[in-house]
Amino acid sequence: MSRSLRLETPAVFAPLLAPARYKGAYGGRGGCKSHFFAEKLIEDCLAEPGDSGAGMRAVCIREVQKDLAQSSKLLIESKLQHYGITEADGFKPFRDQIETPGDGLIIFKGMQEYTAESVKSLEGFKRAWWEEAQSAGAHSLSLLRPTIMRNSGAEMWFSWNPRRRTDPVDVMFRGPEKPTGSVSVSTSWRDNPWRTTELEQERLDCLRITPEQYDHIWEGGYATVLEGAYFAKHLAEAKAQGRISRVGADPLMTYRVHCDIGGTGARADAFAMWVDQFVGKEIRVLDYYEAVGQPLATHVAWLRERGYTPKNAQIWLPHDGETHDKVHDVSYASALREAQYKVTVVPNQGKGAAKQRVEAARRLFPRMWFNESTTEAGRDALGWYHEKRDEARGIGLGPDHDWSSHGADALGLMCVSHEEPRQALKPIQYSNAGIV
Repeated sequence: MSRSLRLETPAVFAPLLAPARYKGAYGGRGGCKSHFFAEKLIEDCLAEPGDSGAGMRAVCIREVQKDLAQSSKLLIESKLQHYGITEADGFKPFRDQIETPGDGLIIFKGMQEYTAESVKSLEGFKRAWWEEAQSAGAHSLSLLRPTIMRNSGAEMWFSWNPRRRTDPVDVMFRGPEKPTGSVSVSTSWRDNPWRTTELEQERLDCLRITPEQYDHIWEGGYATVLEGAYFAKHLAEAKAQGRISRVGADPLMTYRVHCDIGGTGARADAFAMWVDQFVGKEIRVLDYYEAVGQPLATHVAWLRERGYTPKNAQIWLPHDGETHDKVHDVSYASALREAQYKVTVVPNQGKGAAKQRVEAARRLFPRMWFNESTTEAGRDALGWYHEKRDEARGIGLGPDHDWSSHGADALGLMCVSHEEPRQALKPIQYSNAGIV
């Protein structure tokens, strides 16, 4: 005879109580996501055997799980203890699994342990709970989903704190095309009726001490800034001061396009462009573009489609704008000049150029206004751009070259080329006829 379990569930999770093939709960710290799914799993295991038949088989998944301390096992065991559920009710914890009523079981695995063959061992499992699902890889999801969902009445659950909108779990639940039979809820500390004074103090401390991290950690916003990122504080201040909003262009002013050069090879770096205007002391950052491995014609086409033509826009390139592309034997400067754009090539700043761009951007950031809808991808890059560190020696090694560095370098070029009286840049300028 199965035991009934009376659970108090926060109202935000009501949509997840009814059967659904895919269930998701995402949001910030203190939102009860893990607690809800742990209790729901126990409840489903109690209900599954009915009057007869096999018990529930469930797997608790993470992308990487080096030991059980990283799993949901301790939380589930604490829930069993809290509700007084014992071996007499069919639950018996072992070192690496928990037996459940009717010869069912709960196991705890890292998806990276599985291959296309070994994942077949999960056939017949009717629950899969993926905790910390922001780290779920697309390949891992493609392995697990058909294995679990072939079973009648099977459900897959996902709980996560959003990191980037391109993470596979976010694309799955929050993208334009969602799986059939999916439902998800957003939750935060506000939805937790049992939040403690200690939890509330942690939240307030985060808001006071690291405001740039607050939205991601507590409100479930995407991680637009990385801890220790060069521009984390500046982006937080811009948002708080309303400088990330709807920003219009001055129709009488020239558009300035500042670039970081990529290439057309299969492994080329990204090509990035910021479109801005200097209006008095104000810097209006109007648009952002980034592409990987595309020819120059694609970048020029984007400029023209957005209305940035040779009649109203000028282009600034870094010093390697004079370097010939490896695939197409022509420099960016000469090719853009052929496209009728006026081009300025900023000379090499020499040793420490990347850090100089960072400092220039930090100095000018308080004067920047970002058009929110068209610069989001670029601001994501700025929020991630950070210093590479030697943790063993506790020293900084300069800017880390990763996906975010292209957008950050393009903004840095904008700042070092800013026409301040104390700047002594003597750029090489081109017109359609050649060097000016």
